[in-house]
Amino acid sequence: MSRGVLKSLLSQRKGTATEEHWIPLADLMTGLMLVFMLVAIVFMVQVEREKSVLAQQKQIAEKNRESAEQKEDKMRRLADAYQDIRRRLYNDLRSEFRSDLRKWGASLDEDLTIRFEEPEILFDIGKFDIKPQFKIILTDFFPRYVRIISSDVYKENIEEVRIEGHTSSVWSSSVVGDEAYIRNMELSQSRTRSTLQYVLGLPSVGNQKPWLVARLTANGLSSSRLRLNADGGENVAASQRVEFRVRTNAERRIADILQVDR
Repeated sequence: MSRGVLKSLLSQRKGTATEEHWIPLADLMTGLMLVFMLVAIVFMVQVEREKSVLAQQKQIAEKNRESAEQKEDKMRRLADAYQDIRRRLYNDLRSEFRSDLRKWGASLDEDLTIRFEEPEILFDIGKFDIKPQFKIILTDFFPRYVRIISSDVYKENIEEVRIEGHTSSVWSSSVVGDEAYIRNMELSQSRTRSTLQYVLGLPSVGNQKPWLVARLTANGLSSSRLRLNADGGENVAASQRVEFRVRTNAERRIADILQVDR
């Protein structure tokens, strides 16, 4: 065999070997490219998923913020409306009773409390029967009071009409502390029940009785809310009193607003 032919055969075998090694390398590169593409696709899907979750969270946060702002605005407007109602009711009560309060031994506070604070007019010591002079006052006062608070202007906004009985912390020299408080609690409760029974039985409030029965309550509070002198000591006489006060339904309506969408 000639030298030229031998060289040609060796060259062909070398080329064939090179091609045999190149084909597996190409397959490997193709496989790696597929892997990289899959990784890239998975990454892109994950990114899109996270973007979607973030967008949803942002929408929920925005909705919650708008809901909170709406609730806050409703409560603010409700509070403003009730402040206006309280001012108007105070002015109407003051206008109605201005000339009577002093002769009754009574006062009107801006919190809408009408306070009868002359104990010698109200009840005998340790008793719960209404004294004649207080009956005369109640007969005059209560129908006029009910006419105002049950008028169309106010009646839908009033949750409760409270009759509150208060005593001093004194019972007797031999009864003090908890026992005095409990006895005064029983006394104050009996006095408010007597007062409620009397005013509810007045013929002049018969037309408003269904409205009153749904709201009028008797609350004996013993010596839990004493009246004090300027020096901080107990004012025994002023602590023995009967109060009429109204409570609006503003708190309940605010609670209703807060319960929405929960």
